[in-house]
Amino acid sequence: MTGSAGARRRPQRHLPLQIFLGFLVVYFLVPFWWVIVNSSKDAPGLFGGSNTLWFADQVDYFGNLQRLFTYDGGIYGRWILNSTLYAFAGGIGATILAVMAGYGFAKYRFAGRRFSFSVLLGALMVPATALVIPTFMMFSGLGLTNTIWAVILPSLLNPFGVYLMHVYARDAVPDEILDAAKVDGAGELRTFLQVAFPLMRPAVVTVLLLSAVASWNNYFLPLAMLSDNRLFPVTVGLGLWQGIASANNSGSTSLWSLIILGALVSVIPLVIAFFTLQRHWRGGLSVGGLR
Repeated sequence: MTGSAGARRRPQRHLPLQIFLGFLVVYFLVPFWWVIVNSSKDAPGLFGGSNTLWFADQVDYFGNLQRLFTYDGGIYGRWILNSTLYAFAGGIGATILAVMAGYGFAKYRFAGRRFSFSVLLGALMVPATALVIPTFMMFSGLGLTNTIWAVILPSLLNPFGVYLMHVYARDAVPDEILDAAKVDGAGELRTFLQVAFPLMRPAVVTVLLLSAVASWNNYFLPLAMLSDNRLFPVTVGLGLWQGIASANNSGSTSLWSLIILGALVSVIPLVIAFFTLQRHWRGGLSVGGLR
């Protein structure tokens, strides 16, 4: 009897926390639901005073998608491809540099290691937006503004990724395993690729996803670096459309529906990437340990 009474009290003790978490779920999902609902409406349905949290009588996703990808010569499709390029190149490059630097800080002893790591920690405190103007001046001097390199190269620097890999490699890769591999005749590169890297897989996937998402959502840097709208990522492109729609209220009501649908489409690759990579968080550590 006592055990059953305690079992009944435990759910009641966690009930306030569950209610609070449920409120947070609703709070974060309502804007996303609003985008899903209103991206199916045409301009009259969007501004006609109907229920903004429910679908209109006529749902026209396919028609809106056709208009989205054909508007202004199909520029939106080019923006999506640009964002894919920036996210892929920036995410892969930043992950490679973060893995190598974090592993080096964690497992090697060299002159200036403490000072270099202190500089890295200091870089974590500097907002990325504060570096946009100095970066623009440097790239302007090199003649690289208004090119894809002006967006990709700054995205390769990820101090938080280096710090995360340093902390994870320090605890997840025992020195005894590395010493055993070297005793067996493995060189530094083989030890890293076949012994250390599988153990660090969950952190590698985390840094990859965070770097790719940051590159995909990057707005201020490409806004400052690029002037050719054919090089814009989707974030800057939608901002351009929003500015046009806001400045021309009389003739741009249809553009607002394209902006909403464009925002929804731009989220889909991030959702796919998350659900594709999340299994490595669960299984990456155990698989790496077995190998």
